[in-house]
Amino acid sequence: MGIGCEKNYAAKRKRVNQVRKFLLFLFVFSSFSVFSKDEESYPTFSVDGWLKGKYEYATSTDKSRFSVRSSRIGVKGNLTKQFSYRALVELNDNGALKPLDLYAGFNPIDGLTITFGQRTIPLFNAYTVIPADLMFSNRAFLGKYLMATRDIGVLAMYAFNIGTFPASAEFGLYNGNVINDPAWHDTPSYGGRLSFGNMKGFRTTYKFYNHTSQKNPDIHYLIYGADLRYEGDNWKAETEIMKRDDKALDVENLLSYYIQGAYAFPLKEHYIFKSVVPAVRWEGIDLKSDRKGFDVNRLTLGLGFGLTKEHFSSILRFDYEKYLVHNSLGIMSLTPEMDSDKFTVELLLRF
Repeated sequence: MGIGCEKNYAAKRKRVNQVRKFLLFLFVFSSFSVFSKDEESYPTFSVDGWLKGKYEYATSTDKSRFSVRSSRIGVKGNLTKQFSYRALVELNDNGALKPLDLYAGFNPIDGLTITFGQRTIPLFNAYTVIPADLMFSNRAFLGKYLMATRDIGVLAMYAFNIGTFPASAEFGLYNGNVINDPAWHDTPSYGGRLSFGNMKGFRTTYKFYNHTSQKNPDIHYLIYGADLRYEGDNWKAETEIMKRDDKALDVENLLSYYIQGAYAFPLKEHYIFKSVVPAVRWEGIDLKSDRKGFDVNRLTLGLGFGLTKEHFSSILRFDYEKYLVHNSLGIMSLTPEMDSDKFTVELLLRF
C-alpha cells in the first residue's frame, strides 16, 4: 500500500471513529436520561435531526451528482430550570463531523434568554438557512450568498407582548470570524432583530448585522433587511429583502429578495404519502445597482409528497430551477453547474 493510500485510509478511519464516538455519546446520555430521571427532574435531554439524500442534474453541462449534504443530528435540553444547552453537528462535511450549534443558555427572568457560544446570528430565519426547514431543496440566494449564518459570541433575546400581540427583541456580539475558529478582535461584529407575531399566522421581522472580519481588513459589511410571512393550517407564503453594503471597498454590495409559497393538499391516511405539496419561488440577486434589473433571477417550481401528517416536515420532493442570468456573478460561477438550470430529487427525513 502506497503512502498516499495509507494516509487516505488513516483519515477515513479517523472519521469513522469520530462518528462512532458521537453516536455512543448520544446513546449513553439518552439512556441515562430516560431510565434515571422522571419527567419533571433535571437534566432533560432530547435528540433531533434530519437526513437528506439528494440527486441533482444540471442541464447546461449534462452532469449529475448524488449527495447527502446537510444531514445533521443534535441534542438539547435543560440542566436546570434556568440553564439550557444545545449541540448540533453536520454528519458529513466532506467526510468529517462539523460542529454547528454549540451553546449554553441562561434564563434569569421570564422572557429573557442569554446564550453563550456558537449559533446562528440574528439575521436569518430558520426557514431560509436551516436545511430541514427549507421550502425547496436549495436555499434562496439571500440565505446563501450575503453572509455566513453562524458565529461565536453572546446573544440576548427578550420576548414580550404588545397588548395581546407577541413580539421579541434580539441583540448579539460576535467574534466576526464565523464558526469553529475563535479569533482575537479589536471590534466585535454585532447585530439585532425585532420580531412581531408567531410562526403560525402572521409574522414580520426587521434586522441588521455589522460584520468586520478579523482576518481580512478589506471585509466590512453592513447587512439589513425585513421579511413578512403568513402560515395557515396547510399553506404558507413568505417574502424577504436584504441588502449588503460594502463599507470597506464599496465593490461587494449585494441586494437580494425572494417571494415563495406552498400549499399542502391532504391525502387519505392509509396512503403512503399523506399530502401533495406544490410550491413556487421567484427570487433575484444584484451586485451593481447601476445595472438595469437584477443580475440573476431564478424561478423554482417544486412538487413534494409529505411522509407524515405534519405538513412541511419529512418529504419527498422534486424541484426544477430555471436561471435567468443577465450578468454572471463570480460567487455563482465557481463551477458551471452553480448557475445552470437543474432538476433535483430530494428525500428529507426529520426526527
